[in-house]
Amino acid sequence: MKKQGFTLIELMVVIVIMGILAAVAVPKLFGMIAKSKASEIGPAAGEYVKLQNAYIAETGDQLGNWFLIGYKGPGDVTTQGSKTTAEVSASTNFVYTGDFAGSVALSTGGVGWKAANKAKLNDCTGNGTTYNWQISVAEGSAAGEATYTPSVPGGADCEVLTPSFASIK
Repeated sequence: MKKQGFTLIELMVVIVIMGILAAVAVPKLFGMIAKSKASEIGPAAGEYVKLQNAYIAETGDQLGNWFLIGYKGPGDVTTQGSKTTAEVSASTNFVYTGDFAGSVALSTGGVGWKAANKAKLNDCTGNGTTYNWQISVAEGSAAGEATYTPSVPGGADCEVLTPSFASIK
């Protein structure tokens, strides 16, 4: 009589191999999920810089808040901006705002754009109020020119999620 099927040893070997593969794949998967959530940071900041540059070119020596430059952060607007108040917007994963409450002199400078993650992304802690990414604007060397300094106050754990953020100028 011929028996067909797998022995207990063969089944256990397959289960052990699947466990090893899962132990390697799951942490990598969580890292990729966090990076994909943070991928909206770079394009949002880049759009802000372009619109701010256009506003500076138009006014000559003024920085504008989001309302004045025509910028809308990703997601829904949670606090409507005006000519004298800052706007706040929120997507599924981030809250965005800027510190300018209107039009300010280019020589004054300040933080024009910042983002806070609503939840922890890998080791990058977030609660929706701690801004882990920001762009500071200052007067450039030429008249009517601005320099943009991206920074990640959230530290290396947040910076690794957005490797191209530092190249925004």
